[in-house]
Amino acid sequence: MASPKIDVHLGTLKMIGEKTQDSVIQPTPIDEGEELNEKDDLSIKAGELTLREDTAGGMGRHLGVFSTTFLIIGRIIGSGIFSTPSSITSSTGSVGAAMFMWLLGFAISLAGLFVWLEWGCMLPRSGGEKVYLEASYRKPRHLTTIVFAVQSVMLGFSATGCITFASNIVFAAGRSVDSHTSKGIAAAAMIAVSLMHGLTPNIGVRVMNMIGVCKIVILLFIVVTGWVVLGGGIKSIPDPHSSFRSAFKGSATTGNSYATALFKVLSSFAGWSNAAYILNEVKNPVRTLKIAGPLAVTSCGLLYILCNVSYYAAATPAEVSKSGVTVASFFMKKVFGDTAARVLAVFVAFSALGNVMTVTFAHARVNQEIAKEGVLPFGAFWASTWPFGAPTGGIFLHFIPSIIMITAIPTGDAYNFIIDVEGYPRAVVFFAVCVGLFLLRWKKPYVERPFRVWLPVAGFFLVGQCFLLVAPFLRPKGGKGDTSQPYWSYPLVGIGVMLFGVFYYALLVHILPGIGNYSLRHEKVVLSDGTYVTKFVKNKEE
Repeated sequence: MASPKIDVHLGTLKMIGEKTQDSVIQPTPIDEGEELNEKDDLSIKAGELTLREDTAGGMGRHLGVFSTTFLIIGRIIGSGIFSTPSSITSSTGSVGAAMFMWLLGFAISLAGLFVWLEWGCMLPRSGGEKVYLEASYRKPRHLTTIVFAVQSVMLGFSATGCITFASNIVFAAGRSVDSHTSKGIAAAAMIAVSLMHGLTPNIGVRVMNMIGVCKIVILLFIVVTGWVVLGGGIKSIPDPHSSFRSAFKGSATTGNSYATALFKVLSSFAGWSNAAYILNEVKNPVRTLKIAGPLAVTSCGLLYILCNVSYYAAATPAEVSKSGVTVASFFMKKVFGDTAARVLAVFVAFSALGNVMTVTFAHARVNQEIAKEGVLPFGAFWASTWPFGAPTGGIFLHFIPSIIMITAIPTGDAYNFIIDVEGYPRAVVFFAVCVGLFLLRWKKPYVERPFRVWLPVAGFFLVGQCFLLVAPFLRPKGGKGDTSQPYWSYPLVGIGVMLFGVFYYALLVHILPGIGNYSLRHEKVVLSDGTYVTKFVKNKEE
């Protein structure tokens, strides 16, 4: 007689009748099964669920090439290209050096995309880095899953985009408001995005696509306007070529200045990996990923470079440096006047909102994949897709740190420090994923790889991640970073978050079972929405 299946719905267990053999849930001891497929050179295991189990439930495969492309574009194009050119110019000291940083950041991002393409085509399932780390580092069992889960849940938030949305809406309205009002607008944006993705997921995808198209149109408008300026079509700008004469004059001479600039460029390109997080919902994922990834990243990279040319055509490097976080508005003001600058602020606001939507959409799926592994308390709740197929538990898990960052953390020094902390563990994860690709090429050379990255390209990306790991410890000019804390403190805190993940792993898998005199085994349970979840079950020792 087959074992009974356990149905879990939002944390409530109920026994249901006997099912066919395919739906029987078999318990697995936590220390067994490790050798499953490990000696098979033709297969790769990631996590505790099979591909069929992992893709069960939810909305099914409903995203095509268009939606997947704009999911990446919407994540990459946020507020960075509209604001960071000023600080990048200030750091590098010249137009030539700043443009070189944009080209270098584009190249590193494209190399990273090709690394992720090999992983995503080889393991076409949601979760991104979570899946790739599990496939690369199988022992100790659950260590990589838990460490990734801790840093992803603790540092996974969309606060920056919401605050950018609020500040640009206030600017466009021509009003001065206190920080509480601005935070209220940002919180309302986060609530609206979460409700849309949770309750009307199909509408959420359509809105993301629409905003993505608008972002491309805005950048094209800036590019074409720049061409008009360079052609002498704007009388208020008599010498549009002045910034490009002696382009490298005044370039910075310290390594930290270029490190700071490159960090900001890469931050503007963040999102090239976005499709890897939602592959369970992508139609024909291998083909779609091969098309959408290069198309999205290349389009954004070319538009970014041409937009910078437009900025420098309308203003000198000194003017761009002093324009602050409103360089695009400064550009529009110089070309068209004050009204145009305010109109652009509205577009920038909704660009930031679109970024929040794509981050929330993708990160909710990552949270759901983490919850499926059973490493979070109340895993069935966080993994649930009730009631409309969207990962509502994962969305809520993303909403919590986001709303805390928006409402509880004061803007300024403390806020900037937390944002800095969030970036360092990501660089550690990217480094580990790239090393894992090399390890798997060596250990399992015969695994089917529908896409193979050229290894020198993967090596280039690995060198870039090494730079990002070392650069924060380089002493900046004057010995002071962008907060009042010591410049080396935020990477140490980021490392501390990951070490906390190691402690949580030891506590869950070794310390508590030792104290309680029990061992752990796995049970796969099925939620009422069809989602499979792994559950840790205590097995009392005699």
